[in-house]
Parts: sequence; C-alpha cells; structure tokens
Amino acid sequence: MNKTIKIAIDGPGGAGKSTVAKAVAVRLGIDYIDTGAMYRALGLKMLRLDIPMEDTPQLRQLLRETEIDFRGKDILLDGENVTELIRTPQVSMAASACSAFPVVRETMVKAQQKMGADKSVIMDGRDICEVVFPDAEFKFFITADAEERARRRCKELQEKGNDAVYEQVLAEIKERDHNDATRAASPMRKAEDAELIDTTAMTIDETVEYICGKVRAKNL
Repeated sequence: MNKTIKIAIDGPGGAGKSTVAKAVAVRLGIDYIDTGAMYRALGLKMLRLDIPMEDTPQLRQLLRETEIDFRGKDILLDGENVTELIRTPQVSMAASACSAFPVVRETMVKAQQKMGADKSVIMDGRDICEVVFPDAEFKFFITADAEERARRRCKELQEKGNDAVYEQVLAEIKERDHNDATRAASPMRKAEDAELIDTTAMTIDETVEYICGKVRAKNL
C-alpha cells in the first residue's frame, strides 16, 4: 500500500469476518488485529476463575491484571497461547456476555486503538466501524443468514474434533446475535457509511478479492 490505511469490518458471529480479514491482511501486506479474540480471551479467563458475568470490583481488578496480546496468528492471554482454547461455543457465549459491560469495552477499545495506531491494519469485530476506527477509510459489514453461519461454525468445530450439533450451534448464534444487538454498550449494527457484504452465497476467496479490489482501486 502507498499510504497508511485502516480497514474496519463489523458483523455477526459466524459470518466469516476473521477468516476474510486474515486473508485480506496477507494479500495487502498489512497487520491483522482480531478484536473478537480479545473478548474471547477475557471470557475464557473469567470462566477459568469462575468470575460472575457481572460488572463488579472483581471484574475491574481482573481487567487491570490481564494482559492480552498477539504473536503472529496467535493470541496470548497473560503469556499463554490460547488460540485454540477460545474457539468453543462456551467461550463464545462468555465473550458476548462480558463484552456487554461498558468498562470491558472501554478497556478493549483503548487497547485496540493503540494496536492500530500509526500503521496499516485491518480489524474486525462488532463495533469497529463506529467506535474503534470511526475514521477508517474502508468500512464493511459482513453478514450471512443465521442458518449458513451455523453450518459454517458447526463444520469448523467438527473439523477440530468437537461434537458440534447444528441445532445447538444455530440456537447459540441466534442468542448471541440478540445479545450483541441489544446490549447497552456499543450494540452491534451496521454503520451508515459501511458497505454491506452478504456472504451467504459467496466463498471466502470471493469476499477477500472484493475487499482487496476496493482497497487497491483507491490506493494504487
């Protein structure tokens, strides 16, 4: 790229945001920051420590004592590689629950903005376009119907050896959609200036090429 760019991607769980963003980062030679993984890592720690999903002094203390960072494609929680551990339905629901608290989102947003300062990055999550990088040059809202997202997530889990059941995964996706869209702190929604990309009938490569084409057209 000829200049520093910011690419912001929002959308519901299972729409392929992270897979697409990682591939775009590779093709464009820019950094990728998986914000969803940050919330998942915190959710995993709360589950491990049996901390209630409530905004309490215990949660605030936990945020002060927690270090979340990236090393290449891996995410580290207090120095531990938790890349695979955070991809379970249980951790996904915990991430959705803890992300509803303003103190959690404020802490994460500050960390994300710091990670993306002064360099070209692509970042995906639920509130990147409006909250984390409201001035991003490129904004996309990637979605797919719930049934297709459940099919993709179920296939992903089964390939990793988990006994995923489609009906259960679909119910969890619909519940998370509701939680993310109705939370008080930065609810999930498409920013007015974000382009909608429905990937229900699109392949990952088609989605990646579409986004890369948009970026290259303005930066070559």
